[in-house]
Amino acid sequence: MSHTITLPTVATPRKKLTLFDATLIWPAMIDSILKLGPRTQARSPVMFVVYVGSILTTLMYFQALAGKVQADTGFILAIAIWLWFTVLFANFAEALAEGRSKAQAASLRGLKQSVMAKKLHTPRHGTTWLPVAGAELRKGMVILVEAGDVIAIDGEVIEGVASVDESAITGESAPVIRESGGDFSAVTGGTRVLSDWLVVRVSADPGETFLDRMISMVEGAKRQKTPNEIALTILLVALTIVFLVVTVTLLPFSLFSVAAASAGSPVSITVLIALLVCLIPTTIGALLSSIGVAGMSRMMGANVIATSGRAVEAAGDVDVLLLDKTGTITLGNRQASAFFAAPGVTEQQLADVAQLASLADETPEGRSIVILAKQKFNIREREMAALHAVFLPFSANTRMSGIDIGARQIRKGAADSVRKHVEAMGLPYPSEMARLVDDISRRGSTPLVVVDAGRVMGVVELKDIVKGGIKERFAELRRMGIKTVMITGDNKLTAAAIAAEAGVDDFLAEATPEDKLKLIRSYQSQGRLVAMTGDGTNDAPALAQADVAVAMNSGTQAAKEAGNMVDLDSNPTKLLEIVEIGKQMLMTRGSLTTFSIANDIAKYFAIIPAAFVATYPQLKALDIMHLSSPNSAIMSAVIFNALIIIALIPLALKGVQYRPIGAAALLRRNILIYGVGGIVLPFVGIKLIDMVLTAMHLV
Repeated sequence: MSHTITLPTVATPRKKLTLFDATLIWPAMIDSILKLGPRTQARSPVMFVVYVGSILTTLMYFQALAGKVQADTGFILAIAIWLWFTVLFANFAEALAEGRSKAQAASLRGLKQSVMAKKLHTPRHGTTWLPVAGAELRKGMVILVEAGDVIAIDGEVIEGVASVDESAITGESAPVIRESGGDFSAVTGGTRVLSDWLVVRVSADPGETFLDRMISMVEGAKRQKTPNEIALTILLVALTIVFLVVTVTLLPFSLFSVAAASAGSPVSITVLIALLVCLIPTTIGALLSSIGVAGMSRMMGANVIATSGRAVEAAGDVDVLLLDKTGTITLGNRQASAFFAAPGVTEQQLADVAQLASLADETPEGRSIVILAKQKFNIREREMAALHAVFLPFSANTRMSGIDIGARQIRKGAADSVRKHVEAMGLPYPSEMARLVDDISRRGSTPLVVVDAGRVMGVVELKDIVKGGIKERFAELRRMGIKTVMITGDNKLTAAAIAAEAGVDDFLAEATPEDKLKLIRSYQSQGRLVAMTGDGTNDAPALAQADVAVAMNSGTQAAKEAGNMVDLDSNPTKLLEIVEIGKQMLMTRGSLTTFSIANDIAKYFAIIPAAFVATYPQLKALDIMHLSSPNSAIMSAVIFNALIIIALIPLALKGVQYRPIGAAALLRRNILIYGVGGIVLPFVGIKLIDMVLTAMHLV
């Protein structure tokens, strides 16, 4: 049975958002107003104090209009307006960060399509199928996906091999190969098969697919506070309570002093509210939530989906990285590195024959042989058509590939397969070749034996090539205090050589899933946080144990479910970038906390003398900025307190620039820039605002 069904085309790749995308500004402004509800404000204790202060000063303004004046009516109104601006600016910072996450989630949601699937009666290619809506598919059902079809839902390939376009999910245009068995059998709903066919067993029900989970992960509004963020919130609450108690007790002191001296005037409630708002760590209180949301958004910008802010934060605290050798430290495919000629054969003759056998071989190994022959002996490629040659592609049965030029047969392949081929022709196989093959194998390289018309010409050595620049990256991590450990299935001798060349700190050779799990637990028992990547089912136990577990999107469903992050690009080296993003989020939070507490110092010198100079004239000596009047000083401090939030939003969203330096050097740098800078900037800012207010006769 066959049917003609129309399948929609795959969605276009996701749009990259700029820092201040025009489509985000207006919704964020509207959300800033919608967030003025008491329940929403209560989520941030520091800003809730500002919120209550805004309400009180607004009520006092209306009280002043009614004739019950405790301060200048215009002054009360101005303080109330700027306190509301402070709350709105904090709401805007959070709404802008959430808006970026919501936009990313919306673009992912746009990838979900109503697709018709071909449900198979029997889980085998060639059997009859019926058209079924994707929404009706359930876990365990089996579907057929052919060239041009969109994969309706997540699943595991149980038969077939095909090229799949995953650009709608990953943003990468290069197709990938999906096949049954192994670590590349998982397929994602919304991607499209470009060639051949796949028989897929559905691995999720509608609403529980990988795309659905990604959307819920990206939704910033549902983000839970991380342990570090909770600890910082507790500190900010403690500081707020201390300053609240101090501010409340200042009123009776002022009243007593005025009564005892029979001179001066007591401090007003409006001034005390302004003082409290300027004393508490308003800046970091306003930006704390947006920093966390922006951290997850930056991770998404790197094409990595984090299951929670806790995972991003843990990435910033990681001090041990476990990295697979192949594809991470070395190139994914081994490349030709040397020619070893058989007795009576020159190295150039071997290179010439090996290149002939590889001219039509489009595998990375085959191309590397052609390139090596060209580099060493300037042997140029030849046109296959001119040679009237017939190319024999690699076969899993023969474990050889080659070329026939007339009656001349050239073969290259695994040593044992080539030996059988030579002996089947009744020709001798040199004993020197067996020793050479063993030597190359012991080094961890792969030997390819080359024969020409039954004559053994020699061996081509294929070896792992360490990626360019990876040694420098590991050196940066070492300066940050992060230990790198290479994991490989190679023997210890090979692993040691590659580890030394790559510059990793340690290695685990001949690794089994149990060995990986044991190693992770060993580091964690020492109080260290461990990160690792994986893509196979055999990686799932270790991924579940690791503190930061990055599963490859190309990997199995088990690996993706065990990890707390999924790399959509399936790039194992992305782990290094993930650690940098996590550290950047922690650096941003720490830097802005330092700045927030430091800039309160300038506000003390501005607002305390202004608030109490009438009661205690000696406090005039603290007015080192020589502000024009008490009202101007208080107003300038409140305005600066609001404007600095807006000024720091880009830094909160983009993050403090990451530098691979140690913790001590990083602390000194932050104290210098955000500590000293946090003290100096408010003095300049408050003085400038005071001059503007005075020049415009607003106070």
